[in-house]
Amino acid sequence: MKVGLSYSRCVRDIVDGVVDIDDVLIVIARTNFNPLVDEEWSDIWHGYHSRSGWSNPEWGNYTDEDEDRFRSVSIELWESGRLHQPRKFGARAVRRSEIWLETVLVDEDLENRPAVKAAWDQFQMLAGLTNTTMDKDYG
Repeated sequence: MKVGLSYSRCVRDIVDGVVDIDDVLIVIARTNFNPLVDEEWSDIWHGYHSRSGWSNPEWGNYTDEDEDRFRSVSIELWESGRLHQPRKFGARAVRRSEIWLETVLVDEDLENRPAVKAAWDQFQMLAGLTNTTMDKDYG
């Protein structure tokens, strides 16, 4: 399972298929918006897509036709409670260089959540194939 530390870069990775949305535990964003509100979504899309938008146009290489894919991922994260926005609560985090952190879940969590267990089992298999060192106590 992954914890994302950048809304724009995490959503881009999900849209590009680099990360499966089912492997995302949470994305901790520096944003403060609701993707279901058209005006707020428009500001986010313009900010990350347009070269005349914000300083980090992470989505600048995508076409206007890609907007629905980015919004759909954003809505899925929002509706599933996996988009945490500390700015909604007054926090001001700095941009981090890391995009994703890997998490380890305890056995009880895995047994109670079959989809998470399947994702974890697949991760372990792939990590083994890539010679990633893993502690066998992780589950």
